[in-house]
Formats: sequence, C-alpha cells, structure tokens
Amino acid sequence: MFIQTESTPNPNSLKFILDDHEICSEPIEYNAGEENINSKLAEQLLKIDGIDKILFNKNFISINKSKFTWDQLKATILHEISDFINSGIPILDSNSDVDEINTVEFDDADIEVVKNIHNILVSKIRPAVMQDGGDIKFKKYDEGIVSLALQGSCAGCPSATLTLKNGVENMLKHHIPEVKKVEQII
Repeated sequence: MFIQTESTPNPNSLKFILDDHEICSEPIEYNAGEENINSKLAEQLLKIDGIDKILFNKNFISINKSKFTWDQLKATILHEISDFINSGIPILDSNSDVDEINTVEFDDADIEVVKNIHNILVSKIRPAVMQDGGDIKFKKYDEGIVSLALQGSCAGCPSATLTLKNGVENMLKHHIPEVKKVEQII
C-alpha cells in the first residue's frame, strides 16, 4: 500500500494520504488520553510517544505531534498505518456484522478478538477462497483456537490443511496476537 505524506500549514501536523482507501464519510478526531475510542488504529497511533491528536477524514489521516521531529516519527507512523490497513480490520469499529458474529460461539469477554477475526476473514480470506469455488465459515473461538468450517470446493480438498495452516492461521496469528491455532471443523 502506498501512503503519501503532505505537509500542512501547522508544522506540528502532517497528512498521511491513502488515495485508494476510504476511512470515513465524516471527519472524526481523537486525542491522547481519550477513553472509549472506536478505532483500533487511532488507539495504536496515539500510543506512539509524541503523538497527541489524530483526525480521520475521507481518504487521509492528519496527525499532530507534541515532540520529536517528523523524521523521527514518520517511519513508525507509516508502518502502523500500512500494517493496520493490510490486516483487513476496519479503521472504525462498526456493528454492521453483528448478525453474522452472533452465529459464532465465543466467550463474551472475547468480543473484540472475535470481531477482528471476523473482519479479516470477510475482507481478506473469504474473497480469495471464493475465487476457488469454496468458502470458510467462522464457527467458534475458544482460548486462542479459531474453529472454521470449509465449504464448497474447500471441503475435502487435498490442500485444505495447507490453506488453513499456511494461509489462514499465519495471517490471523500475525494480525491478532490472541490467536494461537486454527482448526477445521465439520
């Protein structure tokens, strides 16, 4: 993913432009120390020492710093944004997938992990699997174990185990540290 930076009239603010990614329809601002932030990306960016304010707009993120130089901060910020967007997790939390998540067995305390798994499955994994005539359904999350059901062409496929372990499990473990293992269920 290519992220362009652009200076602003404020020397303590820099724009990070995502030309091919829509963040939100209305601007949303987050401040350091704020509670109940509805964005995992905003939370991660605000943890970077020296960052005190973030504004999400349609296709850019404006970040305000309170200390350090942009040369000291820019690489870390770019890495956080790029890695987050590539994870497939939405920038803003939403409840649009609540019905589908309600079919998954999980402990209520794990709702955020389950949402993140669901979002990666929907945005990254299922489209690739569907191109091969199959599908993957998220069935259960329990103590780090993700249980998935393979459907269509994937059910009984000789490379199903390879797909689950080398593809799905590796991606989920990379982006969601709570995931320890992926299992196939029938």
